[in-house]
Formats: sequence, C-alpha cells, structure tokens
Amino acid sequence: MKELLKSFWTDESGQGLTEYALIIALVSIGLIVLLTIFRNAIRAVFERISGELNNLPD
Repeated sequence: MKELLKSFWTDESGQGLTEYALIIALVSIGLIVLLTIFRNAIRAVFERISGELNNLPD
C-alpha cells in the first residue's frame, strides 16, 4: 500500500496537461478582459465597415 501511494505521489504524467490547461485559461481570461475594455472601439470599426458597404453602388 505504501508503494502504491508513493507511486501516485511521484507520478507526473498529467502535469503537462494541467499546465497547458492553466495557460489556456489565463489567455482566455486576458482576451475576455481586452474585448470588454475595447468593446466600443471594436463596435465602431464594424459599424464603419458596415456603413461603407451599405453605401457602395449596386
């Protein structure tokens, strides 16, 4: 039993997956924060593009 617990304690096979999951979570949170901060600027860009496309001759 002691050897089994020791093998679980020293097993690092899932460590890489956990690190990648944390990196993805941090990048996602950063993107959400940036999109929230620049939401009005992004909306203005898309509204300007939409207006230009609507004003094109048929």
